[in-house]
Amino acid sequence: MESITVAQLRERSGVPLIDVREPDEFAAGRVPGAVNLPMSQLGQRLHELPDGAFDVICKVGGRSARVAEALTARGYEAVNVDGGTDAWIQAGYPVES
Repeated sequence: MESITVAQLRERSGVPLIDVREPDEFAAGRVPGAVNLPMSQLGQRLHELPDGAFDVICKVGGRSARVAEALTARGYEAVNVDGGTDAWIQAGYPVES
């Protein structure tokens, strides 16, 4: 499974970002442009995943790593964001709510 840092995420453009946290976590603060597809609902919402490569983020990187690994095994081009949204916030990057 491929992973990137939040610094690398910030420099990327044109790559969709899927946030797999639960809706209340997502509403509290997220990386700008992230789309919420909660891990708990992902099995029923695979049709909503973007075509081509995309990044996966959660709070600290555990859930997103599991999701990225599972999706990669199914043929998706999913890349985990190490450190998750917490690392994004700690780096001082902008957050949407």
